[in-house]
Amino acid sequence: MAAIETTRTGTDVRLFGGRLISLFTDAFATATAWNDVRVTRNELRKLSDRELDDIGLSRADIERL
Repeated sequence: MAAIETTRTGTDVRLFGGRLISLFTDAFATATAWNDVRVTRNELRKLSDRELDDIGLSRADIERL
């Protein structure tokens, strides 16, 4: 006699969906971190050498961020 399983757990679909969501979440986090660094560098570049010295940085330090 053959048995047919009629219930599906959906684990394959949820696993794929979870991976897809994780992919988008990671991509968003990477883009957000890149943008934060970009904005910070742009703001630091606007400061004078005196202002950078006051916060303990130099022009070379900006590029190393």
